[in-house]
This record gives sequence, C-alpha cells and structure tokens, in this order.
Amino acid sequence: MRTAEFNFALPAELIAQTPSSARDQSRLLVLERIAGKTSHRRFVDLPEYLQPNDVLVLNDSRVIPARLRGRNVRTGGNFEVLLLEENATNDWWAMLRPGKRARPGAKITIIDRNDRPASIVASVLEINAEGHRRLLFSGNENVLTELEALGEVPLPPYIDRPSPRAEDRDRYQTVFARVPGSVAAPTAGLHFTPEFLEKIRGRGVKVCFITLHVGPGTFAPVKAAAIADHIMHEERYEVGTETARLINEAGTSRVIAVGTTTMRVLESLARDPRGRIVAGAGRTRIFIYPPCQFKIVDGLVTNFHLPRSTLLMLVSAFAAPGETRGRELILGAYQEAIDQRYRFFSYGDAMLII
Repeated sequence: MRTAEFNFALPAELIAQTPSSARDQSRLLVLERIAGKTSHRRFVDLPEYLQPNDVLVLNDSRVIPARLRGRNVRTGGNFEVLLLEENATNDWWAMLRPGKRARPGAKITIIDRNDRPASIVASVLEINAEGHRRLLFSGNENVLTELEALGEVPLPPYIDRPSPRAEDRDRYQTVFARVPGSVAAPTAGLHFTPEFLEKIRGRGVKVCFITLHVGPGTFAPVKAAAIADHIMHEERYEVGTETARLINEAGTSRVIAVGTTTMRVLESLARDPRGRIVAGAGRTRIFIYPPCQFKIVDGLVTNFHLPRSTLLMLVSAFAAPGETRGRELILGAYQEAIDQRYRFFSYGDAMLII
C-alpha cells in the first residue's frame, strides 16, 4: 500500500490544544468492525461496551519532564534538549536544537525554569545515525531525579503554545502512570480516572497493565512512498507475570487494548502458535499496517491519529484484520468525526474499535 492513501485533510481548529474539562468527559466514536457501523457517544459510556471477564490492558509508562534548556559553556549559545532514553545513570540519548552546534566535546550548562544556571553540565559524547546526541551529565548524582525541578513537559509539536502550562504536568499524564521513561503520553489512557476504572472493575472486567516507553518517533510521519519501506522506530517494553497470566487465561473473553502502544506490545509478544504471550522485557520495532492478522487483541480504545502516521496505519489494519478495506473504514469514521467536530490528537476525543 502507498503512504499517500493514509492522508486526510484536518481543519487546524480541530487539533485539541488543551485537555477536556474532565478526563472522562471526552466524546467517543464507536466503530463496530463487522457491521461497519459507527455511533457517537461519550467516553463515560465505554463500560456499556465491556463484558464480564473482558481483560482491559493499559500502558502505565510515566512521562518524564524531558525537555531541558541549556547554554553552551564556551559560546553562551542556547540549546533545547529533549531526553530520549537512559543508557545508564547520567548517560542519555537526546535530541538537541540547534544540532549543528552540539558536536562531540561540547559542554552544555543546564538552565532551570527561572533561567538560572544549575550545577549540572551535559557533555556531548557522540552522535548516532539518527542525529541524536549521547550526553553524559555531571554535577549531580542522577539527572533523572532532577527533572521535576528542571524539566518541562514535552508536549507534542502540534500543540501550538510557547510553553507548557501548570495543568499539563497533571493532564499530560495518565492517573495510573507508574514507570518513568516516556517522552510522549500514551494518550488513550488520559481519559481514565481512578473512579472510572473502579466502575469498570465493578462490571467484572479484569484490569491490568503493560509498560511501553513512548518515544518521539510516535509523531513522525511516514516519508517512504510505499509503507513497507518505512523503518519503524524502536521502543522499550515490559510485561509482568500477572498481566501475561490474565491475558493467557482470557479464553473466549476479549482482550481490549487501551492505546496503540499497548497493542504494539501485546502483538509483539504473540509469538506462541497458540496466541499466548510471555512475560518479560524487551524492545519492539513492530510495524502494523494492512493487511494484518491479530493474535491477541479483540478491541482497541484509541485517540485520533495524525495523517500518514504509523498509528493511523495500525488502526486501519485493526478495523479489518487480514484485509485492506480497514483504511476506508477508518478514513470514513475520521470524516464523520471531522463533520461532528470531534477534537483530534493527544488532548482530543477517543475512539473504540470492536
């Protein structure tokens, strides 16, 4: 299939710039795959579509305040630093702007949110093939523990604000976030509250968690003309024994993934011919696009995704497993959402595909 087939026109005013007034007050577009039927509901109606013994799986990765400001020790030039992945204590891969000034050997003093120099210095060690810089931090025991004081929430590039707001620290984070490591939120989980999860459990639904640390590649458009030529970004995951047990014992009950990140983990681990998953940690580059068969997941809660993105291709594959017509189903549903003035992307409304 061609990347251009996954394009659509979105009015700029439908890109949500702020979260909804309450997490669970978003709208919910429901797509019933077999019937090809759509309906327009509220997110609080989600439990109506869940059944006793369904297994609801969420991503508990925690967004870190990964955006830092710095100054070149030698020239005084300003840098923006986006931490990507920790290699070891104080050893990180990062994106730097302007990159051409961040050559190996450069030293950068980190600036706090009051524009004052902190005691932390980042030294550029090397540059990888993607242009990311490997940084070694000094002047502190562990820069990760300093991020709450120094860093900013790394909001997506389509949220057009000069800087994050105080509310973003809370709202660009799921209420069940536990394991620090993401530089982008697993946004389908943003709609849940503790009370809402308890209501779901009260219906006999089994709730469990995986961890996938979301990287900036989640926002990257597919540039290859043929989608099969796209090189997928890599992300780290972990699945615990209890989650693996609940999924493997689901039997005829459904497994509902909350978010494409959860979907990617579960389908990455579906190696057993019987469709079982194995607990453990690893890295995945899985790229799901039509046509694709799914071994684990029976339903998907997700947000609305960027044109020409790998995530739009994933939901298109899930809308019609093993076929290519899911693209038409999803783009048709997206057009309905546009016509109905749904809010799109990270802070936007939700979609249920069953």
